[in-house]
Amino acid sequence: MDSVDLEVLKSCDAWVKSGRRCELVTVIKTWGSSPRPEGAMLGICEDGRVIGSVSGGCIEDDLIARVQQHGITRNAPEIVTYGISADEAHRFGLPCGGTIQLAIEPLTDSSKIGELLDRLADHELTTRELDLASGAVTLSKADAHAQLLLTSERLITVHGPRWRLLIIGAGQLSRFLASIAVGMDYQVTVCDPREEYRVGWQVDGVQVVHAMPDDLVLEMQLDSRSAVVALTHDPKLDDLALMEALKTEAFYVGAIGSRLNNAKRRERLQQFDVSEAQLAKLHGPVGLYIGSKTPAEIAISILAEMTAVKNKVQLPAGMRVEEAKTLATQAASDAVCGV
Repeated sequence: MDSVDLEVLKSCDAWVKSGRRCELVTVIKTWGSSPRPEGAMLGICEDGRVIGSVSGGCIEDDLIARVQQHGITRNAPEIVTYGISADEAHRFGLPCGGTIQLAIEPLTDSSKIGELLDRLADHELTTRELDLASGAVTLSKADAHAQLLLTSERLITVHGPRWRLLIIGAGQLSRFLASIAVGMDYQVTVCDPREEYRVGWQVDGVQVVHAMPDDLVLEMQLDSRSAVVALTHDPKLDDLALMEALKTEAFYVGAIGSRLNNAKRRERLQQFDVSEAQLAKLHGPVGLYIGSKTPAEIAISILAEMTAVKNKVQLPAGMRVEEAKTLATQAASDAVCGV
């Protein structure tokens, strides 16, 4: 869940608790191009205030206009569809023939928005089952493969805590990596026990922690929406953090370093009782091969690989740093040998 959708839930919860009528609008399905993905949310208060979005703006305008003209009159959830015809698609800013399906749900104390927020604060991936006839809501813990589901009787949505990134080391590269990751809506934590590195290190929206990295990995209870990148070049800090991170469900664990240093790191981690399966999760040398040389370029390379893993994209051979450099070395050797 990104911070925008989280703010939608927080605002809706506040409106309900203050006695205001409001509706939660959720994107159920889209056909054709759409600026917002399935599961995106919009909150509308009876006084016309809105937060979040479900389209490029035109559908929001229509929803707001209806509330301003008629108030919030729904007593049960309703599934609505915009953009069935080409004229409607043009009117609502959808591509020709595009369609977006929405669930519009009037919220009450029994909608369990507050309880859902509590679960998210505890980093719990949660399913919210909405009975379309009665509006009754059931919350339960979700597995990593849970998906949005609409039937004739119920709507099941999946709500996860924000994606988290733990960076080991408060160096120059960490500053660029943290800055870009914040822009990508990650909840970023930088850990470094070395005071000389932490002094003066600051990026807006990033928590800087004085702790041993392996202790913090255990404390954070990393889940499938968490990533760890080790950037200190100091085995005493990186290795222990990686050892613990590889034993978690973190979707991405990476470390900077040359191919030689990466090979040595893998040997050391095997001595730390890290299994072959766990070690196979390690991305190192970290990043995609884009010819990066500056800290900013390296940060982009790392986040590009993280994004591909997060989105379950199968990368072509030779895209990762280690693969690309190995292929380049082999090509140079072949050229020298006249192959």
